[in-house]
Amino acid sequence: MDASYYERIGGEPGLRAIIDDFVGRVFSDLMIGFFFRDVPQKRIAELEYQHAAEFLGGPVQYKGRALAAAHQKHPILGGHFARRTQLLRQVLQAHSVPADIQSAWLAHTESLRPEITAQPDGQCID
Repeated sequence: MDASYYERIGGEPGLRAIIDDFVGRVFSDLMIGFFFRDVPQKRIAELEYQHAAEFLGGPVQYKGRALAAAHQKHPILGGHFARRTQLLRQVLQAHSVPADIQSAWLAHTESLRPEITAQPDGQCID
């Protein structure tokens, strides 16, 4: 039996290290960090962990709100979404995540765009 993506990146400890790095970068980022100023970083890290673990085949279920509902009150533009994706790409590379997992994770992230913003990649249009 083949190992899941979750197992291949080190299970819970490996994924938590990736997520903690990612969330730290998101919170401190000048372009998108302001979206998180009133949200506990630990809570976001846990929800990001659950969401990623479920996608990666881990024994975890995402328990947060539906993504569209969670993001609808925020004016998230295409450029904001692209910045978050770039930060994720940087973190995956920094943690030496295998290329096939990086590609799958980034493709999954892009598939969620319509739930977060209606704007195309990298554009901040009205």
